[in-house]
Amino acid sequence: MVTIEEGPRRETMRINLGPQHPSTHGVLRLELELDGERIMSCRPIIGYLHTGIEKSMEARSWLHAIAMTDRLDYLNPLGNNLAFALAVERLFDCVIPERAIVARVLLAELTRINSHLVWIGTNAMDLGALSVFLYTFRERELVLDLFEEMSGARMMTSFIRPGGLAADFPDGWMQRCKGVLDVLPKCIDEYEALLTKNPMFRARTVGIGLLSADDAMAVGVSGPLLRGSGIAHDLRKVHPYCGYEQYDFKVCTATAGDCYARYEVRVGELRESIRICQQALTRMPGGPVRTADRKVMPPPRAEFQRSMEALIHHFKHYTEGLRPPVGEAYVPVESPRGELGFYVRSDGTGRPVRIHERAPSFANLQALPSMTKGMLIADLIAIISTVDPVLGEVDR
Repeated sequence: MVTIEEGPRRETMRINLGPQHPSTHGVLRLELELDGERIMSCRPIIGYLHTGIEKSMEARSWLHAIAMTDRLDYLNPLGNNLAFALAVERLFDCVIPERAIVARVLLAELTRINSHLVWIGTNAMDLGALSVFLYTFRERELVLDLFEEMSGARMMTSFIRPGGLAADFPDGWMQRCKGVLDVLPKCIDEYEALLTKNPMFRARTVGIGLLSADDAMAVGVSGPLLRGSGIAHDLRKVHPYCGYEQYDFKVCTATAGDCYARYEVRVGELRESIRICQQALTRMPGGPVRTADRKVMPPPRAEFQRSMEALIHHFKHYTEGLRPPVGEAYVPVESPRGELGFYVRSDGTGRPVRIHERAPSFANLQALPSMTKGMLIADLIAIISTVDPVLGEVDR
C-alpha cells in the first residue's frame, strides 16, 4: 500500500518482513513503513506461534509442568527449569541441599554459554560471516554432550526440579565439564579474532540500532540489551539467588547502546560465565541433590526395597502430584535474554491455579520501533539479531 504524506509530495511504502523470514529469528512479523530503503516506522506483530502453553501447564500437575518450561525458550531450558523450581519452592518454603544449589548455578551458566554461542554464530551469519557460525556450533556441541550425558537429552532436559535435581551427576562428569571449560577461552579468542576488529563487522554494527538508557528503561528491556545501553542491572548481583553473591564475577556493560555494544556485552558474559562455572566446580560439596522434604521430592529409589513408607511417598508423588500450600509466589532469574520470572498460584491441590511467565523477549521486542527508526532495511537484520528474541517465550 502506498500513502502520500502531507506537505511536499513524498511517497512511503508499507511492507511486511516475516513472519516467514529466517532473519526474524522466529515467526515474527514486522510491519515497516519505508522511504526508499530508509525505515520510517517499524511495528512488531506477534502471535504466530501461540501455543497457550501457560494454560496447558495449569491443566497439568506441578511436576508435569516442568517439561513445558523447557520449551518456552529452547536456548535456556535449564534456566526456565530453575525459575519455575524456585517459585514452587518458595510456596513450600523448603530447604535445598547445598550440592543442588551449587549444581544449579553450574547448569544455569552452562546454559548461558550455550545460548550466547548460538547468538554469536547466528548474528555473524546474519551479517555474512558464515565461518563463525561453524566455530561456535563446534563448541556448543561440547556443552550439549555434557547435558546429554547428564540427563539423556541434549536440550530439553527437565533436570532442575522443585526440591533439587532429577539426579546427581554421573561419575567423571565434572572432570569432563572442567575439560570443556578449559578449552572455551581460547575458542572465544578465535571468535574475537574474526569479528571484534573486523572493519566489515564494525561497519554493520557500530552506530546501528541505537537504544538510549532512558528508552531502554521506559520500555522495560533487560539483559544484554539493557546492559549494552550502560545500565549495570543483573539479577545475579542486584537480587542474588542460588548463592550468586558468593561468586566472583563482574556485570558486563557498554555505553554506546548500539549493535556492537551488545556484541561486546555478550562476549564478556561468555567469559564471566566460564569463570562462574569454574568456581562452582571448585566449591561443589558432597551430599544429596534432593531435599529431604517428602512433600516436595520423593525418596531415592534405593530406599524402596527397605521402606514401605518410601514406596508410598513415591507412588503418591507421581500419581497425585505436588500439593503446595495455598499462596502465590514470583521469582525472577537472569536468563541469557534478561529477567525471566515465574508467577505461580496454588489453591492447595495438585494442579496450579495460575502460572505466568515474565518473558524477557516480550519486553525486549518493544524496543524495536525506537531502535530501527531512520535505519536501513539491511540494518534491521542486525538490530533484530542483537535483540536475540525467542518467539516461543513471546507467544505463550
